[in-house]
Amino acid sequence: MIDFQRKIKSFVRREGRMTPGQAKAYENMMPEVGVVFTHQLIDFSALWSNGNPVILEIGFGMGASLAQQAKSNPEINYLGIEVHRPGVGSLLSRVEQDNLSNVRVICHDAVEVLEHMIKDNSLAGVQLFFPDPWHKKRHHKRRIVNQAFVQLISRKVNDAGFFHLATDWQNYAEHMLAVMQEDKGWKNLSPTGDFIERPESRPVTKFENRGKKLGHGVWDLMFVKCDN
Repeated sequence: MIDFQRKIKSFVRREGRMTPGQAKAYENMMPEVGVVFTHQLIDFSALWSNGNPVILEIGFGMGASLAQQAKSNPEINYLGIEVHRPGVGSLLSRVEQDNLSNVRVICHDAVEVLEHMIKDNSLAGVQLFFPDPWHKKRHHKRRIVNQAFVQLISRKVNDAGFFHLATDWQNYAEHMLAVMQEDKGWKNLSPTGDFIERPESRPVTKFENRGKKLGHGVWDLMFVKCDN
């Protein structure tokens, strides 16, 4: 088993202040759809009262993309992890507004959640969209995508489960690709062996549109689990 008693975190808590709407949604909805971090494995069937496939999104930001996916795919359950409470409040506001019954939320470190709460071979897929790029070279050690993390994801997704990554930093995209290619447990779905066009399953966010207007590129990577 991989030891994830990390001293270096891939994120910094920038709490910020929740808007009144976010705070109200957090208070109203967290008891209903929030999952408290524990050292016990989650029973997905009991959590949602169904046997639908579960997709995990790590670091959902303000939750727009995750909420849109959940609304478009009611037959899929979405578990979102985010450490920033304003973002959690924003997603919960969308969950409340759209009456989304297929979303659950954990406000905690994603690696610790994966290690202690997610059963092996239980996820249909994992999404990691626009993680902190830690673009300065001296901070690259903080990047969440590394060999140990990819091996952890591989343990948690089921046979033929997917890992979808996206970033607007070319250097990080190249880093992600190199790390994924080094792990022989994954098959790249890119016909050119590198990046894919944005699939329709990933909604375009305001953050992404803003970046495009500034001339930023966006790189998507899609891998599926395969036999070694």
